[in-house]
Amino acid sequence: MRSDIPATKNRADEMLWGFWYPALRSEKVRGRKLVRAMLLDVPLVLGRDAAGKAFALRDVCPHRAFPLSFGQFDGKTVECAYHGWRFEAHTGQCQEIPSLTPDSKLKCERIHAGAFPCEERDGYVWCFMGNQEGRAPEVAPPLAPELPTFSPTYTIAHLCADLPCGVDQAIIGLMDPAHGPFVHQAWWWRSRHSIREKQKQFEPIPNGFRMSPHAPSSNSAPYKILKLLTGELATTMIDFVLPNQRFEQIRAGRYWLSSRTTVTPVRHDLCRLDFCAAWNILTWLPVVSFIIHVFGPRFIRQDTEVIEKQALGLKYEDRMMLVDDADRQARWYFELKAAHLESRRTGTPLKNPLEGPVTLRWRS
Repeated sequence: MRSDIPATKNRADEMLWGFWYPALRSEKVRGRKLVRAMLLDVPLVLGRDAAGKAFALRDVCPHRAFPLSFGQFDGKTVECAYHGWRFEAHTGQCQEIPSLTPDSKLKCERIHAGAFPCEERDGYVWCFMGNQEGRAPEVAPPLAPELPTFSPTYTIAHLCADLPCGVDQAIIGLMDPAHGPFVHQAWWWRSRHSIREKQKQFEPIPNGFRMSPHAPSSNSAPYKILKLLTGELATTMIDFVLPNQRFEQIRAGRYWLSSRTTVTPVRHDLCRLDFCAAWNILTWLPVVSFIIHVFGPRFIRQDTEVIEKQALGLKYEDRMMLVDDADRQARWYFELKAAHLESRRTGTPLKNPLEGPVTLRWRS
């Protein structure tokens, strides 16, 4: 089966609002320092109040559009460096306009800088991007995403990289099962000569789809090492959830590894990949940590190089051919995205493109 996806410069490039996105690592937001970030083409200024709780404001003063990140923060209010207007850190409500005279009828408390709900999970500051302006959401947002863990003690690691492309290109690359033997060739992983037929079952989940629990690929060296270390047969389960999250859980007896990869649109032409993993597999022996911190960056670098080269072709052809089962997950992503946009437009529940279990077959 062949399917051509509409040009990505149109609806497919539309940002998805009404979701949590990781803005920064928590360690980058310290004390009373104001830190700049950008999500979905929205400039943000982040900081911590006197109690240490993170906040995020739109980094644009409503007076003269001066970036608030150049201003001062006293633990409660952000002061614009241009005219001294002060804004409450969590709500964005204007608290003071120094230029007003006592007889002014302007009610500064009716003026707001855009503000975005913040939560911290797994070492990240997450922002709920309900709209571009930072208007208060009509209903309280759900809890920010959290990496599943399965024991009280574990080790955690983080990786990140900038991807010079639009969010759609990055996400369908994230879920692509067929490029591994060609892009990620290595003696310790796999070669193009190890290609074999795969068969996986998928099922719908809220806002996404799941690759049902299964035995990991037998031609991947890390899984062989896991079996050698634990003496247990491993199973893996992979979820994709809108707008940008890929979860993977690997279980082998009492041992487990849980990871989440997010691809966050910073601008229309730039994304950031954040990888977070937690595990309890022989934590006293840093084998998993070595694989993640040494081999992980190499994997990410290889994908980044592919994206940079792909951009050369996308200048001339922005339509993509999606073929047969190997590209079915990409098709589901575009269908999920369209269904979400339609759901927000009409107020009706999102219709998942998967209506039940589906078995896909490909070679990789």
